[in-house]
Amino acid sequence: MARVALVTGGTRGIGEAISIALMRAGYKVAANYGGNDEAANKFKDETGIPVYKFDVSDPAGCEAGIRAIESEHGPVEILVNNAGITRDGMFHKMTFDQWSAVIRTNLDSMFTCTRPVIDGMRSRNFGRIIIISSINGQKGQMGQANYSAAKAGVIGFAKALAQENANKGVTVNVIAPGYIGTEMVRAVPEEVLKSKILPLIPVGRLGEAEEIARSVLFLAGDDAGFITGSTLSVNGGQYMA
Repeated sequence: MARVALVTGGTRGIGEAISIALMRAGYKVAANYGGNDEAANKFKDETGIPVYKFDVSDPAGCEAGIRAIESEHGPVEILVNNAGITRDGMFHKMTFDQWSAVIRTNLDSMFTCTRPVIDGMRSRNFGRIIIISSINGQKGQMGQANYSAAKAGVIGFAKALAQENANKGVTVNVIAPGYIGTEMVRAVPEEVLKSKILPLIPVGRLGEAEEIARSVLFLAGDDAGFITGSTLSVNGGQYMA
């Protein structure tokens, strides 16, 4: 029987690529999304992957959403915590709303989305939890104190959770992408991209969302059972931790 994989923020950008890659690899995929009904319905129509709308920062909403997924498809055995937002600004001008919105969505979601599935993974002696962090959670980034704090926090979360669950066949790992050619990044003016961003990347190009997806596929598989508590940097050599 195909294993069930839940991808949060799974209908756009990197999440979309992850959802599609998992589906093509034979997993039964459920894609969560937060607010863009038009994009989610388009994704569902084009891929056939079922979509589930709930706010990853809301404990009750996550509990209900994940229970609905499990009742329809079976227990979640692969969880990809990918959902995230940005509310950028220099810290001395940042509001608490900007801070807390990012922390709730990017960091609190580690609890709200993982807590409903961890007991089941432990009882079955198998689980794969894969968290999408960021290069900016490793090195920091000006104007992203909130985002960098959250994305660094998920790395600590993964290391602790990995230790707690290693003897239950549950692995917990992090992928930290660099600059990926998503719609958001490609909207940057070409001159800025060529003069300010690409020179920082030793391989000389943006990453592709599919390259992150392939990393997820590896960590989700049986062959990665001896890898846990690790952070895989996929950034073209821009930052080496």
